[in-house]
Amino acid sequence: MSDQIFPEPTVGAFIFNAKGELLLLQSHKWPGRYVVPGGHVELGERLEEAVVRESKEETGLDIFDIEFINFQQFIYDPAFWKKRHFIFFDYACQTDGTNVQLNDEAEGFVWAEPHEALTMELDTYTRRSVEEWLKKRS
Repeated sequence: MSDQIFPEPTVGAFIFNAKGELLLLQSHKWPGRYVVPGGHVELGERLEEAVVRESKEETGLDIFDIEFINFQQFIYDPAFWKKRHFIFFDYACQTDGTNVQLNDEAEGFVWAEPHEALTMELDTYTRRSVEEWLKKRS
């Protein structure tokens, strides 16, 4: 059983570069799938602040033009390496940066055009948010 008492609010950063490409990470926490940077919202922190912080911690990139995409419920999905209940708040954002500096949560990264990303092995939640973002752009 999980050691959680309550669901954990988390943010996902859908970081786009100047070419319109999306940053995707490979992480041991999501075996065999591409995901986006993100993580827990700290006590007293606004969601948008968490997106900025998590982006910087996980990629070394500064972001701006933060735009809400959607929220999703994640309840004990076996796709994640631990049994967890999350509430995902996903945001699109921009970066001028080009020098990605991964922390120890990611093993690799790729920049991909959003339609191309949908042909890749994305986790279900990342895929859903990319699709939602593309819908808003059409």
